[in-house]
Amino acid sequence: MGDVMILIFGGAYQGKLVYTLEHYGLTENDVFHCSDENATMPENKMIINGIDRWVLALIRAGRSVQDEVCKLIENMHNAIIICNDISCGVVPVDEELRMWREAVVVALTALASASKEVIRLFCGIPTKIK
Repeated sequence: MGDVMILIFGGAYQGKLVYTLEHYGLTENDVFHCSDENATMPENKMIINGIDRWVLALIRAGRSVQDEVCKLIENMHNAIIICNDISCGVVPVDEELRMWREAVVVALTALASASKEVIRLFCGIPTKIK
């Protein structure tokens, strides 16, 4: 794969992780699963799954999403980043969830700009958009 960041995004339960593992010949050992309770990021995983959950953890920790995404791009420039696209649908009433939704869009925009490839998955079907 080399020194290339790849962004794979799409709605929940669209097969992003399964596609990534199969398409790039990686295993579950290569995956870091983000949590909305942990704002840390590993340095030794090829796949960062659920970056949207990490963004929520950053918001809850009071950290700057934009600054942390910039650091992520610098440090993980050879990773595959997987993100649930939460920008569609009904706008949440809850203030934290609205902030999260907006912050995920900011993160996706920066990650897409920095990525060599951007792939959207819908119903398990990948569409390369960059």
